[in-house]
Amino acid sequence: MGKMEEKQLNKTGLYEYRESHIRRTKNKYRMTFVKMYRFIFDIFLFYLAWIWFRYGRFTDLSDYGFRYNYFVTIGYAVVLYWFKKTYNADLFGYSRVRIIALAQFLSQFFAVGIVYFGVSIGWQHFRNPIVFFALLVVQFAIDILWSYFGSEYYFKINPKRRTLLVYRNELDRNRFGAIKGKPIERLYEIVDEIEFDGEFEELESKLDDYDAVFVAGVNSGCRNAILKYCKNKGMPGFFLPHVGDAIMQEASHIQSFDSPVLYVNRTIEDPLYAFVKRAFDMVSSGIAIVLLSPLMLITALIIKLYDKGPALYKQTRLTKDGKEFKILKFRSMRVDAEKDGVARLSTGDKDDRITPVGRFIRKCRLDELPQLINIFKGDMSVVGPRPERPEIAEQYYETMPDFRLRLQVRAGLTGYAQVYGKYNTDPYEKLEFDLLYINKMNILTDLQLCFATFFILFQSESTEGIETGATTALSVNKHATEAIDYEDGSEGLKAEKQDQMH
Repeated sequence: MGKMEEKQLNKTGLYEYRESHIRRTKNKYRMTFVKMYRFIFDIFLFYLAWIWFRYGRFTDLSDYGFRYNYFVTIGYAVVLYWFKKTYNADLFGYSRVRIIALAQFLSQFFAVGIVYFGVSIGWQHFRNPIVFFALLVVQFAIDILWSYFGSEYYFKINPKRRTLLVYRNELDRNRFGAIKGKPIERLYEIVDEIEFDGEFEELESKLDDYDAVFVAGVNSGCRNAILKYCKNKGMPGFFLPHVGDAIMQEASHIQSFDSPVLYVNRTIEDPLYAFVKRAFDMVSSGIAIVLLSPLMLITALIIKLYDKGPALYKQTRLTKDGKEFKILKFRSMRVDAEKDGVARLSTGDKDDRITPVGRFIRKCRLDELPQLINIFKGDMSVVGPRPERPEIAEQYYETMPDFRLRLQVRAGLTGYAQVYGKYNTDPYEKLEFDLLYINKMNILTDLQLCFATFFILFQSESTEGIETGATTALSVNKHATEAIDYEDGSEGLKAEKQDQMH
């Protein structure tokens, strides 16, 4: 190819990139304005409800001390915005319609509730909140319509992209299986798949034929080259991360060198944050124990009456720095659930060890309530990595020594892995979730995760168990975990040999 032809080709490619970039920018602004109009409409509805709540009528609003009304409405807007961000309430294209509608409603519910209780405490009396209940009913109906038509509009202005899936072996390919049947399929249609782990130069010419790329498990050199390609070409890229990626997010820039240097070390909690977090744990768990004590007493009584066995059971778990403690839970299984002495996770609804009472309290998460006592004592925190049993953790360590990195902080009742993963989430991915939390933990993040936990109570798939016959999440995904490339070729070679053996 001559220089003129090559120059002309570069101009054509740059023109196509600019056209694509302009189109995507326009679409982003369109959706931003649509979301903004909905946000303003929510605030307007609240303002009307607030006026009725305060004055009991709609007359000449200009006579009513607007300044106070404005402050309350602005406060509602700030709280609503925070909750919408917490629940990803406007994540069109990637979340199902019902999930978006639920996220919208929970955002409005908590925002209205916080404003109502805040104002009532300031007034030192509680007025009838019926007008706010009516507001929530109206908003829920609007949420359903908004979520459906908003999603359809998003898909209309964002055409489906021809997508290439690049993976190192079948095990890596299966890690992308979770996108099947999800809204993202309407945005990214996988038209071709390549099992590949070579040099980027062998792949580069093929990428030009696609609009997006999904990457899983390829060697770090090729993956980094694909990252740069996506940046240069403006191509959407989806990459399954390594543990090293999660660790590097915590890195801080050191300015004492002539070259850019990133500093990484074991996580040490800021003393002020540690103090506030412990105070929050004690206060929140203490209040929850008092308020929920009738429910806990009833639950314990029902379990006891069902089979005469103990209502509570203790189990050894690991917390910060590998320290062992006895976790408390309501018993949901038969007394002899592990009579063979083998530690195993639940297989969910398929597990015949779970009693009928246990099935109900697990679905409602009531079995976790006694852990509030662990939190109050200091064994656990409200937010943090879920504590593993020592026997199961040892099995994970054999093939994944990095799993110990979860022990940098105190174990928690809820966390990233619980909010964004599931009960049977692969331990490697669970580790990545926990590292993401450890890297950015702060009071605001903790509060977001606490409220986000309410969201998963309405998602039954979050409690899916492991496969029947397995004892841990690793038992089923063991070779998938081992097949992950840990930034060099040694683990890839190890997995390749094991694939041949099996």
